[in-house]
Amino acid sequence: MQKDKFDRIVSFLLGASWAIVIFGALITFKLFSSFGFSLAFFITVAFIVVSFFLILALDAFAINREKLYEAKKQTKLLEQIYAKHTK
Repeated sequence: MQKDKFDRIVSFLLGASWAIVIFGALITFKLFSSFGFSLAFFITVAFIVVSFFLILALDAFAINREKLYEAKKQTKLLEQIYAKHTK
């Protein structure tokens, strides 16, 4: 199945977002570990939660795009059925 540019961009951004979550959490924990484990852990969890919301937003773009394509297909089929029965 051919992917258009939008799907490729969203797929790339999703992969990059997961890499940012993983490496960002590690870097965030290491940066704040000098302030104590509890604070470093809390800030790392907060970073992960915010990052997950951004990943969910990208995934929502992809899902809404798929819904649009399916709605267009259904509309075309319904128009064909309507045209067939109104003749």
